[in-house]
Amino acid sequence: MDDVSKSYWSAVLGLLTKILIVWFLVSFGAGILFADMLNNFKLGGYPLGFWFAQQGSMYIFIALIFYYAKKMGEIDRKFDVHED
Repeated sequence: MDDVSKSYWSAVLGLLTKILIVWFLVSFGAGILFADMLNNFKLGGYPLGFWFAQQGSMYIFIALIFYYAKKMGEIDRKFDVHED
């Protein structure tokens, strides 16, 4: 593999790592590990830990999808492998 390909995959794997860390913290962390601590706060009348476990994670996941698409487009253009 040449240096450009290595740089491209390094950028892609870096992005995926960041997104998976956020995904883990939101789904497992906020919904399970830190739920008791987050339940001290209310959002819309519900404990924050419960809200993350039921609804908040889905909103974050959708935001992550749009973020991933935007950043991958930027990475593809940077390395001239874009589709347009």
